[in-house]
Amino acid sequence: MSGLQLYNTFARKTETFTPIHKQHVGLYVCGPTVYGPPHMGHVRGPVVFDVLRRYLEFLGYKVRHVRNITDVGHLVGDGDEGEDKLSKQARLEQTEPMEIAQAYTVAYNEMCRIMNVLPPNIEPRASGHIIEQIEMIQSIIQAGLAYEVNGSVYFDVLAYAKSNDYGKLSGRILEDLIAGAGNEARELEGQEEKRNPNDFALWKKAAPEHIMQWSSPWGKGYPGWHIECSAMSRKYLGDVFDIHGGGMDLLFPHHESEIAQSTACTGHNPARFWVHHNMITINGQKMAKSLNNGILADELFTGKHPLLAQAYSPMTIRFFILQAHYRGTLDFSNEALQAAEKGLQRLWNAAETAGKLPVSDVSEYNIADIEDACRKSMNDDLNTPQVIAHLFEAVRICNSVADGKMKLDQGNVDSLNTLFSTWLSRILGIQPEKETNDAALDGVMQMLLEMRAQAKADKNYALSDEIRNKLTALGFSIKDGKEGSSWSL
Repeated sequence: MSGLQLYNTFARKTETFTPIHKQHVGLYVCGPTVYGPPHMGHVRGPVVFDVLRRYLEFLGYKVRHVRNITDVGHLVGDGDEGEDKLSKQARLEQTEPMEIAQAYTVAYNEMCRIMNVLPPNIEPRASGHIIEQIEMIQSIIQAGLAYEVNGSVYFDVLAYAKSNDYGKLSGRILEDLIAGAGNEARELEGQEEKRNPNDFALWKKAAPEHIMQWSSPWGKGYPGWHIECSAMSRKYLGDVFDIHGGGMDLLFPHHESEIAQSTACTGHNPARFWVHHNMITINGQKMAKSLNNGILADELFTGKHPLLAQAYSPMTIRFFILQAHYRGTLDFSNEALQAAEKGLQRLWNAAETAGKLPVSDVSEYNIADIEDACRKSMNDDLNTPQVIAHLFEAVRICNSVADGKMKLDQGNVDSLNTLFSTWLSRILGIQPEKETNDAALDGVMQMLLEMRAQAKADKNYALSDEIRNKLTALGFSIKDGKEGSSWSL
């Protein structure tokens, strides 16, 4: 048993994670709706579930990670009426919907790549699984839990609720939903063909001008938003799989409806664990068009946005995200990102210094204690802020040894290097961003330090100081020690 504890939204408590199939984990994460470029709200989810996947693999599990692409069926306002977002964007840009979908899928995956997010094992598109969605809808109709009206098919929430708890995941009470929907129904168009305003579309009849439509037993149309994830998770992970992930904004109606659809087909909740990350706010406010505080991912990396004081590197953003627990709100501010940038640099500097530490015959610290603390924190519902705090304890030890204030033997020096490479790079996924030039830069710096050492040996202190001062002006830190001089950025 791994000892990993995860907060299960469905159970509303933290539970011990054990996979359905020994050593194999099925992980489904709701991916993007590709009708626009990736923005700041898109960056947290991929990083959170990337760390979950990395840690599961570190524990020895083989993970099948499925992350879908929503390229059809996502209506304006996430309701059952209006224009599909992808079709609307294609009309505005006067191009084909699939051209829009491809362009923004590439943009999303490129953002994930530079954020060092591992690509999913399977990345299914909703438009490529229309048959599976139609078959699932037919099964729900046969179960008596969906009905067809004028070429559209709706899920019958009241019929489902007779023997199932609709609203358990999100904590919504059906009676309250019915009361609220009854008031809204008078204001919304297209509600009159539903038996109940809470019923949601499994399939929508397409108007002649609708760009994306397919043949079905009910005529030309297109699938609703929720059915795609039920169909694709079932196809690639089975009727019941281990973990379903997504943002808290998807709790209702999307994930609630997924559970209802899948239960109607198979008799089972599709996932044993429902794991949700919280949202990102900006200076304490929710991101919204009306507040003009939406920041695109590219703008984060270039600094070209009025709310940004500077450009931030992808690894700084990743580190900033992991400094907060995934279930807590993450508030963006320039001050917070600048602090993250400085903290990350301290970690990188220590990781580099750890490879050059002097070795003693005795050790005044057991690095295994930090390793144990990191593992306990990750097992405690992926507590990455605590892991980072433990790594800063390792920074303190590393710097103390480098300054001659503490001693470590060879085993603990090796453990310190392994600690940084395992927890900072492998599990948290934070890598130096200029790896390709590291060897050449190190060679040049070693040459300059040797020239400076020779100048000091020749008592040419003016040249020695000049080399040091010019390197300092360029952003290099030079430290002189008993074993010679060392450098860092």
